[in-house]
Amino acid sequence: MGIRNYLIEGVSCTGKTTVCKELQRRGYHAINGDRELAYQGDPETGEPTDGGTHEHHIWHVDKVKALVANHDEAVTFFCGGSRNFSKFIDLFDSVFVLEVDLNTLNRRLDQRPENEWGGKKTERELIMRLHQTKEDIPKNGMVIDATAPIEHVVDEIVRHSAENMIQRD
Repeated sequence: MGIRNYLIEGVSCTGKTTVCKELQRRGYHAINGDRELAYQGDPETGEPTDGGTHEHHIWHVDKVKALVANHDEAVTFFCGGSRNFSKFIDLFDSVFVLEVDLNTLNRRLDQRPENEWGGKKTERELIMRLHQTKEDIPKNGMVIDATAPIEHVVDEIVRHSAENMIQRD
């Protein structure tokens, strides 16, 4: 079989970047989608847009497809949020959705600097709404409790991805 690809999604401040760093530290091929794939664009057409809005935070679909098609790595984890995930979600073997409770989310948002996403009042209000409605999160993902220590969160993702590999082989 070819490479296995997993998407790690979740509302802002659920730990996607931290999970990515921990996976990399453990030697896994993990891509920080917010840094390596994201740009401001129309979620339907992919055409670039001006500004920095949440609704236009999308990933380069062609880059995602190219990375998925590359079989140099046994497993690749794509970590981050994208408003156009529906354009490429079917390419993934499984989707993990990081979730935290409201108190944890508030605590993490309180620690965000104002120059990072979620640091401003309007961004924080949007994150709180998205946390409640889950409108920007893949519906069929496996929920991972991201309130646990990072080591446990990543252990859970790795365990489920390994189970997924065994079931598909």
